[in-house]
Amino acid sequence: MSSDTKPTTTSADHLDDLSEAASQLRISTFRLARRMRTQRAVDSMSDGQFAVLAALWVHGSHTLGELADRERVSAPSMNRTVNCLQDSGYVSRAADETDGRKVQISLTDEGRAVVDETARRRDAWVEAALADLTDDERATLAKAADLMQRMVAR
Repeated sequence: MSSDTKPTTTSADHLDDLSEAASQLRISTFRLARRMRTQRAVDSMSDGQFAVLAALWVHGSHTLGELADRERVSAPSMNRTVNCLQDSGYVSRAADETDGRKVQISLTDEGRAVVDETARRRDAWVEAALADLTDDERATLAKAADLMQRMVAR
């Protein structure tokens, strides 16, 4: 190759680069999420159970069907999850004020405490991990967080 000739990048190389970047992002995101999920207030609670508590904490009371739709599970599966959470004192059921045929599922004070403590533990874990990074690395992660928010908003 002469000094005038530059290596060319093909669209196949570009796709390979995108594919590798996508795989690395997927793997890293999965590992981070899995590690954060270990930071919970109730060790015996499943991820699905906590997801229901978190949905109620963020979005307020839901019917069983609404929760099932939100979590993309069947109504019978959600019913089992809600029954377990209710038996543990984390959620309550009450007749809908506007439609007596519906039942609203709400967080109890105990359920709210589980969500609050789990969020506190997860934030503390992330804060400790961030403390081990340089200022530039933290700035890079802050930019990455913004980009990831844009990706999921699509």
